[in-house]
Amino acid sequence: MELPIYQAAAFTSVPFRGNPASVVPLEKWIDDKLMQKIAAENNLSETAFFVPTGQNQWHIRWFTPVVEVPLCGHATLATAAVIYSKLLHRTWPIWFESASGSLSVDIEDDMYLLDFPTDKPTPVENSNDICAVLGISDVDLWMARDMSMVVLDQESSVLALNPDFELLSKVLDYGLIVTAEGTSDEIDFVSRFFAPALGINEDPVTGSAHCVLTPYWSNRLGKKQLNARQISNRGGIIRCSDLGDRIQVGGRVVFFLSGLISI
Repeated sequence: MELPIYQAAAFTSVPFRGNPASVVPLEKWIDDKLMQKIAAENNLSETAFFVPTGQNQWHIRWFTPVVEVPLCGHATLATAAVIYSKLLHRTWPIWFESASGSLSVDIEDDMYLLDFPTDKPTPVENSNDICAVLGISDVDLWMARDMSMVVLDQESSVLALNPDFELLSKVLDYGLIVTAEGTSDEIDFVSRFFAPALGINEDPVTGSAHCVLTPYWSNRLGKKQLNARQISNRGGIIRCSDLGDRIQVGGRVVFFLSGLISI
């Protein structure tokens, strides 16, 4: 069996930045265990698999090296870029059916715009476990579905974090967002995302986390259009729009490689 595979970095306009994802187009679904093995072999934060289901429609699934996940922004962005640049599909917007419902992607100039469900966080009592993980005495803790979010006072504090990943994997089943207001006129807020329980100590750029970040910062800053930066080692820029019960996450994509998987 041979399967096409592409690797592209999302939320960047230059190589070696943003978040790389592998994308595997399929004519029909292959065995779940095989998809998980391919994702493990790729050893990127996510590998996306997709099959056509109708005109302008595909079904998409995402796998980390360890487990299937219900939503992944950067791999969806990379998949849309494959459909446009490699499969030469020219009718937009397109639609993906997924474990998180129906997702649409459109193109504006050279930017891909993802329409995602919003995931408004709610405040919760401070957790001693989270404090221990982050090595700080007190946190402003929020929760949204399966993500925890910590809001810090300064961008420099987010950048300086060095979590205990082994402890974090025991404390949280999914992931932890850490965020603060941006320090420049161009960037409204910054963030980092940690998910060692999913096999990802730190994700370079996390589109799905902005389903949580966008409504929080939109409400706090009184803005519907926001520019965000994820301040991992690779880093990335995300354009966010608060649409009420939906959000729009935008970014550019850079291709790195294409080839064939031989099994």
